[in-house]
Amino acid sequence: QVQLVESGGGLVQPGGSLNLSCVGTGFTFGVYVMAWYRQAPGKERELVATITSASTNTYYAASVEGRFTISRDNAQKTVYLHMNSLKPEDTAIYYCRRWRQNDSWGQGTQVTVSS
Repeated sequence: QVQLVESGGGLVQPGGSLNLSCVGTGFTFGVYVMAWYRQAPGKERELVATITSASTNTYYAASVEGRFTISRDNAQKTVYLHMNSLKPEDTAIYYCRRWRQNDSWGQGTQVTVSS
């Protein structure tokens, strides 16, 4: 059974940083493209970033490019999202998922950017 557990969210001031983690179990983690998504209050869920299985390619939404970095450790079955220069509009619940797989959404981790 596929399980994806996100952690690392919290309350941070504008301009601050957070590091999110997601551990994936129940599948061969190292062969899948992994993705981070987010859903802000009253908005649809959106793709934030993706990373290929061997970390050779990454993709970022325009709204986070240059501020967020996605990375992974296949030995630890973990994908990370390093978030810098956070803005209030980054406030959302952040989720990870296998790219283009019909996984159930986990609980996510709440990120709140506020002074």
